[in-house]
Order: sequence, then structure tokens, then C-alpha cells
Amino acid sequence: MSLHPTLQPYADAWTHSIEAISELVTPLVEGEWNRRTPCPGWSVRDVVSHVIGLDCEMLGDPRPIHTLPRDLYHVTNDIQRYMEMQVDVRRHHTAPEMTSELEYVVIRRNRQLRNESRDPGTKVRGPLGTELTLAESMRRHAFDVWVHEQDLRTALGRPGNLDSPGAHVARDVLLDALPDVVAVKADAPRSSAIVFDVHGPVEFLRTIRVDIQGRGTLETAPALGPAATLTLDWETYVRLACGRVTPEAVADRVKAEGDPELTGAILRNFTVTQ
Repeated sequence: MSLHPTLQPYADAWTHSIEAISELVTPLVEGEWNRRTPCPGWSVRDVVSHVIGLDCEMLGDPRPIHTLPRDLYHVTNDIQRYMEMQVDVRRHHTAPEMTSELEYVVIRRNRQLRNESRDPGTKVRGPLGTELTLAESMRRHAFDVWVHEQDLRTALGRPGNLDSPGAHVARDVLLDALPDVVAVKADAPRSSAIVFDVHGPVEFLRTIRVDIQGRGTLETAPALGPAATLTLDWETYVRLACGRVTPEAVADRVKAEGDPELTGAILRNFTVTQ
């Protein structure tokens, strides 16, 4: 194995999630592929198509030449149009076509990972022609695939893997976005602290401290006298941060203490990815 140690956790997380996805969808009958998932506008087939498309792009395959229909209500910006291309091109694929393509892509990606010898800092192409490091690309990919595994589990009534390797990658990705949510989007008061107490399969206590310039930083130390405290379970945290539910839909699973305007603003702006 030539994979750099920095990249190994992301490869492991991807492997765990993609194998779980394959196990979930292989026995499905045709009708089950059309089940609605929590991912806005996407069915089980669409989510699996997206996962296949993500891995095709990691492999460097050319993107499909395809024109999107104009009536896709959930597609509202360039990123969503970019992502939808790999999905819509597979919308009429049968169950055997979906599972065989998924299996083939996984075989190819495993081979690619076995032969990966590049440095984590190597620049690679990201969505819409963006450039990012190999490490960040693999990290985001592990995160995406785990989140979509959870979408499929919700749709199929098969909960699990909330504490898998992908879950821990997801925790770190979502925590990285938290200072911006609190300090910028929710416009938390300067010189304040907001505490997040998350329990469940993945648990953590984190403080976002907003300095006098309005910049937010993530800290592991608990804050004395915080402006607000949000207590919630890990699954709810993920579903809110990934735009799968509204704050109103999970109000009974979130305990908000402190300034109600501030906690309301944080929850309204909690979504960092869809």
C-alpha cells in the first residue's frame, strides 16, 4: 500500500461507506429504487447515481454530455446543476444496471487507491473546475459518501453506521464550518461564546468563541457563562447541518438555552451542505 498516512483515514471511511451502500441497494427490487430520500428532490436511484458520479470524477472519467430538463424544481444554482448531470443521465437505468455500474466503479476506485502514491498536498481538480488538495478532495469525498449512505438508510428504514469511520470524518468537516455559521451567518455578538453539546454515537462538546473583530474560532474548552448553548443528538446535528430537516421539524430534539434570537439565528443558518 503506497497511500500516504494522512490519506488513509479518508480511504478507509470511503471504503466502509461504499461497501455499506452496495450492501443496502443490491437486494432492492425495482420499485424500491424510486423511494424518496431526505436529500431534496432525490430518490434512492438518484442518490446512488450521484455516488457513482462522484467516484467517476475521482477516477478522472469525462463528464456525461447531457441536457438537463427544465422542470427540476430542486436545481436552483450552478453547483446543483453540476451535480444533477450525473444523476439525471441515469434516471431511467434499471436496478441491475445501477448495481453493476456501482460494483464496477468500486473495483476501479479500489485499484486507484491501491496505486495512489501522490503527496496529500498535490493539487487536483474539484467540482466546477475548482482546485483543491488531494487530501481535501478525499476528505470531502468520504464525507459526501457517508452522508448519502445515511440518506439511503433513512429512505430504506435501515438505520446504522452513525459511528462509522465516515461519521468521524463528517464530524470534523461539519465542525470546521461551525465558526462561519455562528460568527458570520448568525452574526453572533462580539466577545461571546456559544456552546454545542452533542450526544449519541458520536459525541462532543465544542465552543465557538467570537472575538472583538467578529471572527469565530472553534475551541474544545467549555465556556463559562455562554451567550447560548445548543444540546442535541448526533443524528439531528447531521440532518440539520446537511439540510435534510428544518429546525421546526426537529424542535423537540434540540434544547436551546440562552438568547432566543441568537439560537434561532444559528439554527436557521445551520445548513452548510446539501
